[in-house]
Amino acid sequence: MEHFEKIFDEPESHEGADEFADVKYTQYPATATRTGKQWTVNVHDLPDGRAVLAQGAHWAEAHRNTHGAVVGLLGVEPRTVGITMRPDDPDVIAALDAVIDARAARASAEQAERDTVTRAARLLTGKGWTVRDAGGVLSLSPQRISQLAPRTE
Repeated sequence: MEHFEKIFDEPESHEGADEFADVKYTQYPATATRTGKQWTVNVHDLPDGRAVLAQGAHWAEAHRNTHGAVVGLLGVEPRTVGITMRPDDPDVIAALDAVIDARAARASAEQAERDTVTRAARLLTGKGWTVRDAGGVLSLSPQRISQLAPRTE
């Protein structure tokens, strides 16, 4: 049963208020090229034809440096700018896109499982099943069933 409980321990993707909902945010594409032992990043589509070229010893550093360079060039708040940095290798881009697609599919499947199990728990307890019996048939603990289908007076 413990295996089936784990999905309910993960936060749902829509939980919590979006503290940046009113912030104007711009995402800029960038291409990263491995040059010797470092990454060189070229940012595209900046306003007024401006250009940024940044470097870093590793991917995360190159991304940080690129973000900082764009923020400095544009004179904006760091939270208002995002960089979508992609490698210059189409095979790597295809592999990364496949990873993103797989992760999105997994997240959708997990949410669908949570929603379906919650509906089933509420149906069962609504029909008079005990939380123990509902948990038994759904392979969840009675405590989890109580969380998913709280009794209303």
